[in-house]
Amino acid sequence: MSQESPRRHPVVPRRVEHPFAESDIPRYWLADDAVATHVSNGVNLLFPAGERFFVRSVRHFEDRVTDPELREQVRGFYGQEGRHAREHERFFDVLREQGYALDRFIEAFDRSVRYFESRLPRELSLAATAAAEHFTALMAAGAFEERDLENFAHPVMRDLLLWHAAEEIEHKSVAFDVLREVDPRYRVRVAGMLVASLYLATWWTLGTAMLLRQDGIGFLEFRRRLKRLRGGLSQRRIGRDVFARGIRAYLRRDFHPWEVDDLHLAVDYLAKREDAAPKRRVA
Repeated sequence: MSQESPRRHPVVPRRVEHPFAESDIPRYWLADDAVATHVSNGVNLLFPAGERFFVRSVRHFEDRVTDPELREQVRGFYGQEGRHAREHERFFDVLREQGYALDRFIEAFDRSVRYFESRLPRELSLAATAAAEHFTALMAAGAFEERDLENFAHPVMRDLLLWHAAEEIEHKSVAFDVLREVDPRYRVRVAGMLVASLYLATWWTLGTAMLLRQDGIGFLEFRRRLKRLRGGLSQRRIGRDVFARGIRAYLRRDFHPWEVDDLHLAVDYLAKREDAAPKRRVA
């Protein structure tokens, strides 16, 4: 899909409430493994504060969006991101009940986001949001293509993360398209990618390390377990397949998120989810 004709489709917020309290989610809900689980939990901890930052960054420029279809997508983007944040916060209660101390980390991340937001130009905050949305869309597509969640995750966590992934794909170009309308300069887009990649990599690592440390797993044990784990889960690598490939694609001057048209991944999953909703059972 060319940069000149970005895809336009409805971005629809959905009313979703996952049955966390009734589901007896295990401590290691992904592949029955601490490393796999906490790598996922580590990024999950960033979603509520991060997604509210994304909403604020786009909202600053809402009145400058002239395309009526994009304005409609922006409203859907707000609704989707807000519901993602709330559902992940509900999951945090499960982690607290399992004995994990989360609040100092979550508060520190939120303070850090707000501190830098208050000092960055608003255009740069929007550019960082567009870049971060590119990363989340890559992770979302990988969740469907690699099928690790489908094959190895607890059913409630699988539903949480695949629902989130589908909506991330649906709205993956919204912040990018707003940025193109309000500040299309290439150097601003590149600066946003620098901010987003450093921030995401740093805080994801810190969150994962914090959770592993509470389970008594240090760096050497983490590496040993990760090597063993790669024999069972997909061969996807976060550093290579999300960060390296994602940055390389994003830095092309003619890049647009919909040059990879993977909307069918979201559409197919959401249709199956809707069909299965009346007969879904809590595991």
